[in-house]
Amino acid sequence: MSAGDIVTSLGWTLVHFLWQGALIGCATALFLTMLRNAKPQARYLAACTGLALCLAWPALELALRLTGESGKRGDAMLLFTAGLVAGTPVDEGWGALLDDQLTWIVGTWAVCALAMALRMVAGLLWIGRAAAHERQDPAWQARVERLAAGFGITRAVRLRVVERLGSPVTAGWWRPVVLVPAALVSGMPAHLLEALLAHEMAHIKRHDYLVNLGQNVVETLFFYHPAVWWMSSRIRVEREQIADDFAARTLGEPRRLALALSELEKLQFSTHHLAQAANGGDLMSRIKRLIRPDTQALNWKAAIPVLGLVIGAVSFAHAAPTKPVKADTEAVLDLKTCKRPDYPAESIKQNQTGTVTRGFLVAKNGKVKESKLKKSSGHLALDEAAQTALQKCTFKAATAKGKPVESWAAVQYVWTLE
Repeated sequence: MSAGDIVTSLGWTLVHFLWQGALIGCATALFLTMLRNAKPQARYLAACTGLALCLAWPALELALRLTGESGKRGDAMLLFTAGLVAGTPVDEGWGALLDDQLTWIVGTWAVCALAMALRMVAGLLWIGRAAAHERQDPAWQARVERLAAGFGITRAVRLRVVERLGSPVTAGWWRPVVLVPAALVSGMPAHLLEALLAHEMAHIKRHDYLVNLGQNVVETLFFYHPAVWWMSSRIRVEREQIADDFAARTLGEPRRLALALSELEKLQFSTHHLAQAANGGDLMSRIKRLIRPDTQALNWKAAIPVLGLVIGAVSFAHAAPTKPVKADTEAVLDLKTCKRPDYPAESIKQNQTGTVTRGFLVAKNGKVKESKLKKSSGHLALDEAAQTALQKCTFKAATAKGKPVESWAAVQYVWTLE
């Protein structure tokens, strides 16, 4: 497979994720709305599933495109569907336009994704440096060890005191470390800081750091899609609520953790997305939830994505299919763009010959969108060799009223042995 084929496959995968991500986001919004009064674990699972699909669906499509089992047809229809979901009709002309810009699309995506990846690596390096060089506190280290034992954590948990940090953060999986702001160690009552540390123990017990790293990978790859960022933010909100419940249940004092969070709110802090922090989500809503859990009413704003999905589906269901345009001139093969098919070695040994006829769906830009076998040569190897070579050819597109149109063209290839 050539570099051009890889760029084309990757480019179309990125383009199609625009509508795929929108569908996944709408479905996730629907499930989260239905689970608004369920336990946060259920909403967390729904949001994680949605974000996982944002990685799995494009990965599967890219694999199929690279193996030649997808991408030769249906791009125009999929883009048309995406346009309906977005509220703007899109015809196959957009497919031809985007096909010409795939190199720029992939190049821009690669530069931005690289910048995001470097940012993530910088965060990991900062965490590693803080874990190795920041100040230790023997007294609080002993408290952390007792808390870890109470949570059933068998791994050693390190504690480091960090300047210019707004709230406790937890990083690492095999060798977890809790970074505690120096301002909290010196200014917050010990029993309240211990409650915040219990929240961090809950993250370590649940291995949340690994999930958070996975979120960062998806955010890096699909940074251009708002649905990815929305689902990822919902995961963090629900994860903080789960950790709150875990810590409050273990401490046996929900109000103590709520008071600790209220003290934390008074500080100026920054968010570190590569670590699990006690300041995740809306602090006030978390405090109210710990003190007085309430049944959540339906939020009409949360229904907007679902409403958009319904409108898009209805629009697509009522969209009348367009009639094929009758061409004034037929598509013509440009022989200069073609490479002569390679005669299969096995066919030469068996003296196989014949004529194969293939039909090609030629786009407005002259490129092949789809191919099908119209008449076999009688030998599968010869048929496949002809397809492999001819589908890479370029045509002069058919025209109707002087404008290029999509049309089918038949090409014959004669296999002969001299």
